[in-house]
Amino acid sequence: MTSADESMKAIVVIPTYNERENLRKLADSIRRQNLPLDILFVDDNSPDGTGRLAEELAAADPRIKALHRPKKQGLGRAYLDGFRWVLENGYDVILQMDADLSHDPNTLPDFLEKIEDHDAVFGSRYYKGVRVYNWSFKRLLLSKLSNEFIRLMLRIESTDTTTAFKCFRKEVLESIRWRKLRGRQNAFLIDLVYKVIKSGFKTTEIPFVFKERETGESKMQFRVALESLLMVARLMFANKRQLRRNRKKLSQA
Repeated sequence: MTSADESMKAIVVIPTYNERENLRKLADSIRRQNLPLDILFVDDNSPDGTGRLAEELAAADPRIKALHRPKKQGLGRAYLDGFRWVLENGYDVILQMDADLSHDPNTLPDFLEKIEDHDAVFGSRYYKGVRVYNWSFKRLLLSKLSNEFIRLMLRIESTDTTTAFKCFRKEVLESIRWRKLRGRQNAFLIDLVYKVIKSGFKTTEIPFVFKERETGESKMQFRVALESLLMVARLMFANKRQLRRNRKKLSQA
């Protein structure tokens, strides 16, 4: 952010579950950016002690916060609880990213620069090229085609709906009725992007380099893909229903 925006409070929300091996390294990488940026770890009672480490980091650095949830309930619920906390605590800019080191903290300054004249900034692995490392060709192709399918079916200008690397002004979250967002994993991200774009906010995309997680296990599963497909269908149906309502109102006017 420029000096004119230093009064704006910014925070990055990072859901965690069994990410103890990555947590300190991620926190150090974010702090090395020297940004006016706090960190909120939202832990789902990780059995590996991630939550305890988050508390230790928070005790050593006032810029780091820790929010604990009683059990694993999915990425979507973690973000909703994180959004609730940051809005209640007066933050103006909210970023979100994964804890597995797949999202490069070196991109954070780009988000904060772009959010100065946009309402929302979406990170993309596929914006003006492909920037994905350590994936098989099959997995990369599936991800790329899935995001293209989402873009076409929902008629939104987003090349990478299913990544969690995003940034919003608080007014965006307050306006889209974020508490009603649905989905446990990628479906939540699809719902979020769709509602932001369809609400008419000024958005943009920025490229970032995605690297497959270095330690731990990937949380991508078949049910995640199925839930995403069902979310696309639900949003398409809701959009068509709204169009019918609008036509009916026009005909009665």
